Amino acid sequence: MSGAPSPRSDEGLSLIRWLWRGYLHKHIWLLLAALFFMALEGSMLGALSWIMKPMFDEVFIQGNTGALGWVGGAILGIFFGRALASIMQKVILARISQRSSADMRIDLLSRLMRQDGVFHQTHPPGFLIQRVQGDVSSINDVWNAVLTGAGRDAVALVILMSVAVSVDWRWTLVALIGAPLLVLPSVVVQRFVRRRSREARDLGAKLATRLDEVFHGIVPVKLNRLERYQADRYGALTQDLVRAEIRAITGTAAIPALIDAMAGIGFLGVLIFGGQEIISGEKTVGEFMAFFTAIGFAFEPLRRLGAVSGVWQIAAAAMERVRELMDAKPTILSPANPVAGPRGMPGVALRDVDLSYGDTQVLHGLTLEAKAGETTALVGASGAGKSTVFNLLARLVDPQAGRVEIGGVSVREMALEDLRGLISVVSQDAALFDETLRENILLGRTDVSEEKLDEVLKAAHVADFLDKLPAGLDTPVGPRGSALSGGQRQRVAIARALLRDTPILLLDEATSALDAESEKVVQNALDRLSHGRTVVVIAHRLSTVREADKIVVMDRGRVVDEGPHEDLLARGGLYARLHDLQFKTDGMTADKLALERAGRTRSGSAAEGSGSVPLGAASLPRRIWQSLFGR
Repeated sequence: MSGAPSPRSDEGLSLIRWLWRGYLHKHIWLLLAALFFMALEGSMLGALSWIMKPMFDEVFIQGNTGALGWVGGAILGIFFGRALASIMQKVILARISQRSSADMRIDLLSRLMRQDGVFHQTHPPGFLIQRVQGDVSSINDVWNAVLTGAGRDAVALVILMSVAVSVDWRWTLVALIGAPLLVLPSVVVQRFVRRRSREARDLGAKLATRLDEVFHGIVPVKLNRLERYQADRYGALTQDLVRAEIRAITGTAAIPALIDAMAGIGFLGVLIFGGQEIISGEKTVGEFMAFFTAIGFAFEPLRRLGAVSGVWQIAAAAMERVRELMDAKPTILSPANPVAGPRGMPGVALRDVDLSYGDTQVLHGLTLEAKAGETTALVGASGAGKSTVFNLLARLVDPQAGRVEIGGVSVREMALEDLRGLISVVSQDAALFDETLRENILLGRTDVSEEKLDEVLKAAHVADFLDKLPAGLDTPVGPRGSALSGGQRQRVAIARALLRDTPILLLDEATSALDAESEKVVQNALDRLSHGRTVVVIAHRLSTVREADKIVVMDRGRVVDEGPHEDLLARGGLYARLHDLQFKTDGMTADKLALERAGRTRSGSAAEGSGSVPLGAASLPRRIWQSLFGR
């Protein structure tokens, strides 16, 4: 929040310790080398100011031509040494800062991916992108600024002040007479910069979130003519960010400006006080030039050190945000002593499960079972809790009460890697990455032979469209698979599941968004995928699950009925009402509905004829196809 109080100095030290222990200590030898060259560069300014005394007193005033050679050589050596030290320390610091920032980004992304679903519901993608990219980049700026200030500028300041004191300690005190006046304004300015920087970081995250939502929702934006509306919203946030950034930069610039004011007061005092001693002959012109050069050079590193405090405030605001995410603990973890997962083909069960998201209770004492090797369909209105069941089985969320089992083993007792290794999911939204088709299918696996890959491609009907792609398997699929059609994306998702070869298959209305031709191909691939597996399917169109082994009817987080399609219709409950509503919507008349009801028998025969398939005789995708397009 922009109004948050500025952290205390011990919090600043805590951030520095965190940076050191996490990312900088591994580069200790490079840091020492950089500090050496920074110290060498800084000391050259002291040497240059010291050489002013013999240059003026011996060469210019006394006319000693013998001193001209070694003074000139010394000055040349000083500038060459400063140039070499400057190059070396910048290259070394760049290496340290870039590697440290890369390590931080990788660590942060790894930790964010391990967070549970609730975390990602409350932290939008744009917010997290800003933290990984923008905030870490801001922290990267502090490496060079703080380390350079601690090395080159601090050493230069110490040596230059030593030269000034060696010439005349009283002149030095006069030059620094305005220093006490800087303390209070500097503290006020630093707190102001920290608040404005935190505000700018928050606004940057909001802007990233807005862009993420606009680009991912570009089709609805166009269809609803929201271009101007979205541009105005983005513009308003941008103006707020501009104001916050300008305020932070103003505060950062104020600290060197205060130092300039102090320098002006100091130089005036030295000119008045020291000038009288030179006129009276108590001091030489060379001494004054050495002192004047030392003090003049000293104010430049002092200004940079003052600017470092402003840079530190900006970086500290970013570090606080990054560290908060780093320290966030995921709530869903593998147990300390996980048990082995079930062998063979397991069934799944939920027993008296309660689940809430915040104050909203989604599941109320839910109990259901899907037997091993059978197809179990979950039906019900939107919000009934069907997708939540999938999340519980994969342990993307944990219930507040009850037990979720796979093969009789609680999912909480299994390692997350083992648990999710039992499950494959094919959903309506086949999530593809902006990579090649091959990479989207293999998903990083290197143990898949070309023969196995070809077998999977044929079984999933991916091979049917490979020759139409410009580079075959090595064709980029575009952002979110935009270069492929919906049916092609679904076949890629099925190929992934076939390659995983897990005993449990979760289908989330995998064909509902496809046209009839694409659906036919995808259903054929799903038929092969479902064979010999425990299948749980979410169904919105009841016609696609009428031949499931068991249909579980859910309403408001509870199971209200279950059984085969025929029995559920005969009981006339919620399932029958949903069935009648859907088929009337699809154009079936009341007379046809009555004929369909009357034509069914308890044994499961259908009015369409004697060619019906007994329950459990075929896998779900084949039954879906038959129910839609006939036997």
